[in-house]
Amino acid sequence: MTIFLTLLSGIGWMIVYEECIRLGIKNKTYAMPFWALALNITWEIIYSYSDIFLGAHGPLAGITIAQAVVNVFWVCLDCVILYIYFKYGRKDWPEKISGKLFVPWKLLIIFCCALLQLAFIKEFGFVLAAEYSAFLQNLLMSVLFIQLFISRKNMEGQSMLLAIAKWIGTLAPTILMGVIHFNIVVLIAGLFCSVFDIIYIILLMKERKACHA
Repeated sequence: MTIFLTLLSGIGWMIVYEECIRLGIKNKTYAMPFWALALNITWEIIYSYSDIFLGAHGPLAGITIAQAVVNVFWVCLDCVILYIYFKYGRKDWPEKISGKLFVPWKLLIIFCCALLQLAFIKEFGFVLAAEYSAFLQNLLMSVLFIQLFISRKNMEGQSMLLAIAKWIGTLAPTILMGVIHFNIVVLIAGLFCSVFDIIYIILLMKERKACHA
């Protein structure tokens, strides 16, 4: 069950990333809010390295190997998403602020996110830090996707497949880490993720119906 839920989460998020890439290229825009992207890519790089080279999760060999493999795929996909963001994200950059600050500002955000990940590891250790930071940033992402939809007022850079895959990709580790290996923080954060993910799905369903009406 552990390996199944880990791989289900990995597949769900790979679909999310694939959709972000496909929609980004198709619509010439970014499909993942930048703070979510920055937190994701720093999390994946740090924990991929720690699991593969440091054996950070110790005796949990099965889940460590499976998650490490999944993390590496996630990093590769997120690098493509990051490239797409830097290519198309300038269109939402405030006109009153110099365009020369776009890249430095985004790099500063990535740097801050990396430090936050390391601070979690320092405070909680690798295992709990990985879980807590992943679910908290996932919750932030759930809210940011809704905000992206509201700000754009359409489905540009978004799809029902992306929304459902994100929900399933988060629900699987919620069951694994929040229920099976009971952790109240993970469980509550995971449930909140589901609440906002379902709201996001409903918003996209209504928008799609309105477009076809």
